[in-house]
Amino acid sequence: MSDLTQAGSAPAIGTRRVATDELSTNVRVAVARLSRRLRAEKADDELSDSQISVLALLVRSGPHTLSELSDFERVKPPSMNRTVNGLVDAGYIVRNNDPADGRKVVLRPTDAGQQLITETRRRRDAWLSQRLRELRPEQRRLLEDAAALMREVADK
Repeated sequence: MSDLTQAGSAPAIGTRRVATDELSTNVRVAVARLSRRLRAEKADDELSDSQISVLALLVRSGPHTLSELSDFERVKPPSMNRTVNGLVDAGYIVRNNDPADGRKVVLRPTDAGQQLITETRRRRDAWLSQRLRELRPEQRRLLEDAAALMREVADK
């Protein structure tokens, strides 16, 4: 019999041991699937994941230059320029001259951009909260421990 029961549900928590390589694959796949599912919960379906990511960074961290955004997203400046142009055209960010250096252009979120990110976060939190409410208390505790471990792994 496979790791799945005949009904198609996952085995009981803690009922089998897995090798580190298998665990690595299982965690990577689960994180990727959850990430894709959460990214689907956004307030503007016309925006790409990259555009949402850039806008969220600007809302969270404040103004940035195109170069800083390119570095953060690990893309070339021409690619980031296309991402930014779409956000400007949609009215979610604006370009301003840097007060400290008039040669630099900084990108800032508009009120509409801030509202979009707030609503996107609300939708994502609501979707995930609903799914977590469906779990048994011991599953939620296990997931809480796993989240702490995942943060620890990510921070190394």
